[in-house]
Amino acid sequence: QVAPVVAACLADHRRLAETKQVALINQIDDGNLAIFGDDESLRQILDNLVDNAIKYTSAGGEVAVAGRQTGETLVLEVRDTGIGIAEEHQERVFQRFYRVDKARSREMGGTGLGLAIVKHLCGAMGGAVVVESQPSEGSCFRVILPAAGSGRGD
Repeated sequence: QVAPVVAACLADHRRLAETKQVALINQIDDGNLAIFGDDESLRQILDNLVDNAIKYTSAGGEVAVAGRQTGETLVLEVRDTGIGIAEEHQERVFQRFYRVDKARSREMGGTGLGLAIVKHLCGAMGGAVVVESQPSEGSCFRVILPAAGSGRGD
């Protein structure tokens, strides 16, 4: 089940969000959403995406997690109202150690591996991750995974 994993992830990030004055919004309202894959991998994916979203969103902004099932596919979205990512960087952000703004990334911490790990875990579960973003308008990271019951071995 996806809902408890999302709730636990947001609960663990609440203190960081409150410190930065960023609202965390859980838009998972379907308790039946389930993936074909393991909860630990899903948790790692969400932890990386939510942590990044909070880090790159200014005070007064928000980070939301939403999900829906479309046929045999589950789509999870982590959206933020943060600084956004220019189009020329969007494909490369999933590469190991790639940083859009090296100076800013260094001061915020991190290894430059989070999104590479997200991409790897999504691929290992038979899915993918994509990003849509506009500078100064925020980002939406979309995780596409096989839904439970999709005939992939569950």
